[in-house]
Amino acid sequence: METLILLFTLFVISLFLGVELITKVPPTLHTPLMSGTNAISGITLVGAALAAGAETQSWLVHALGFIAVFTATLNVVGGYLVTNRMLAMFKRK
Repeated sequence: METLILLFTLFVISLFLGVELITKVPPTLHTPLMSGTNAISGITLVGAALAAGAETQSWLVHALGFIAVFTATLNVVGGYLVTNRMLAMFKRK
């Protein structure tokens, strides 16, 4: 139970910190910053793949792992697409 409370507290603190940081970023930098961080979030994909392939008999773990892999893949691909589109705007014609 202590671990759950500790993890929940960490989650709430990181949530407040994330909101505070994102609100301080000027709108002109928001899209480049978010596309870069989405592209870097491939680490999440590795963790999701480990969760999906865990050696357990629980179907819930496998289902949540699959959902995590799917959403992390969308996040990474979307980050690369937005970054690529932004970089194309600065190329000379």
